Amino acid sequence: MRHVDEPELARGAGSGLRERKKRRTREALGSAALRLFAERGYEETTIADIAAAADVSPRTFFSYFPSKEDVVFAEVDDRLEEVADRLARRPLGEPPLEALRTAIVEVIEALVSGVGEYGPVQVRLALERPAVRARALQRLMDVQEVMEALLRELCPGIGEIDAVAASGVAVGGMQAVIMHCRRHGYDPLSMRAALDRGLAVVENGLRSVDVLTVPRD
Repeated sequence: MRHVDEPELARGAGSGLRERKKRRTREALGSAALRLFAERGYEETTIADIAAAADVSPRTFFSYFPSKEDVVFAEVDDRLEEVADRLARRPLGEPPLEALRTAIVEVIEALVSGVGEYGPVQVRLALERPAVRARALQRLMDVQEVMEALLRELCPGIGEIDAVAASGVAVGGMQAVIMHCRRHGYDPLSMRAALDRGLAVVENGLRSVDVLTVPRD
């Protein structure tokens, strides 16, 4: 076993601390933005306002988000990162579909306790603001591409169309349920039930791709 000296351990701890701090800053910017959009309106809220509410500088805002449209979907990147991390840590021999299901369940838990009362604001902006709607569509396409890449990594033998269709089913299905719940102001218990049902529908569809149900060494 390789010996790890104290300076290296300290560097690892420092790196973890920096990542947690960055994550907290992203979350603070995202929640502050949605709150201000709800209270003042989207056009009336400036990037400087969001940065001040999160207790950071406008320059810091831009180190996390390219534009005001991007901060509306701050959680998307975070949740996708969680899915990728869970899939990367899947136990040896676990079927890809089971790994994917576990990752999505973890994301569901985070979503249910996430943006809360500002969920409808997020959906309304995506429906009413062309720039936000365009960014939402781009994000959806990006997420599907990432999911397709993850499926190809999990299942090297998966067919091209199977990978494309499976990623579309998984991402599109869950995104549609999330948008519906937030648009209609579901409480956490009702949202959890809806997401569980949506996951069951998605999982049933994915079972038609045989390679997803086969354990891999």
